[in-house]
Amino acid sequence: MNTVPEIEQKTAVSQLETMIKLSALMNSTLEENIIRERAINAASTLVNCEACSLLLINNNTGGLYFDVATGENQDEIKNITLQKGQGIAGWVAENKTAIIIKDAQNDPRFFKKADRKSGFTTENMLCIPVTHKDQIIGVLQAINKLDTAFTKDDARLLYALANQIAIALENARLYGDLKDSLYSVVQVLVSTIEKRDPYAAGHSKRVAKYAIEIGRHLKFTREELVNLKLGSLLHDVGMIAIPDSILRKQTRLLDAEKEQIMKHVPIGEDILKDIKPLKSIIPVIKYHHERYDGKGYYGLLGNDIPLVARIVAVADAFDAMTNERPYSRCRGYDGARMELIKQSGKKFDPNIIDAFFKSKAHRHARRAGKII
Repeated sequence: MNTVPEIEQKTAVSQLETMIKLSALMNSTLEENIIRERAINAASTLVNCEACSLLLINNNTGGLYFDVATGENQDEIKNITLQKGQGIAGWVAENKTAIIIKDAQNDPRFFKKADRKSGFTTENMLCIPVTHKDQIIGVLQAINKLDTAFTKDDARLLYALANQIAIALENARLYGDLKDSLYSVVQVLVSTIEKRDPYAAGHSKRVAKYAIEIGRHLKFTREELVNLKLGSLLHDVGMIAIPDSILRKQTRLLDAEKEQIMKHVPIGEDILKDIKPLKSIIPVIKYHHERYDGKGYYGLLGNDIPLVARIVAVADAFDAMTNERPYSRCRGYDGARMELIKQSGKKFDPNIIDAFFKSKAHRHARRAGKII
């Protein structure tokens, strides 16, 4: 028969194991919304309570808003905001101090509007400040302990979890800032290319739109879609080094000029190879002119061509055929569609052609193809 100390020791070990697993789970992503969802689910598991909520500071007002919540009718409280210092969560944020409330309904600080709006009855609470570098960023609430009552041990566990939440959210914020900076750099590069070649205006954005819809149809992950978007936007980045006399030529290109144009592929790869956040999109830049039958720039055949490059090849070709160029006439939607089908299995992957016409890219394509 286990003694009380043995039971307590097993419980502590189990809680520690849970904490490690939950911390690893939260820190396995850099998407803020996923982190926040995992945070409150982790809190519920850790302290065994009926519901949890994470309130975040509004940097403009200093008040709090319900960001995520568990429990019945959770969506009802998401449009509730607390003024600075209002409610138990406001008190915790203002004092940066954890608090255990044994009888919430009779505590003068308790904000009853949330219960009235959700139909939920708050009996007891454990509220923990979420801080980063001594700055309050939110409050983590555990509501209605399921077995006995919230204890100081629960508070310690939730404190440890709150620290992990703060670190994960800060990492996600920094990652978001990096992504924003990266997109700014990409937009500058795309804009620079398009200004040099008036016939390329909007081309990269349209290719990206088609490619993303194909990727969604093929069930790409969020990260894969981000890489596909960046790769699509920058697929012609090497054109930046091609002479204006070729880019703006109004008549058909000579063979020597075509060879010059082909150099945009290795040039594009060379431009991006030392930009660490963009290394993952190099397969698009390098292989988007490969042919499915192996007769492309590098001679890759079929599925040896990276999937992202096969997608961009179709999106790129469709957009080129539905827009006027000095050396090629605009074919419109029907003409471009027939050409893609004709070249299926030759220039293009048949599966990508199929995905193109089954995805939302098809609707974008019809609209684009009618603007002649």
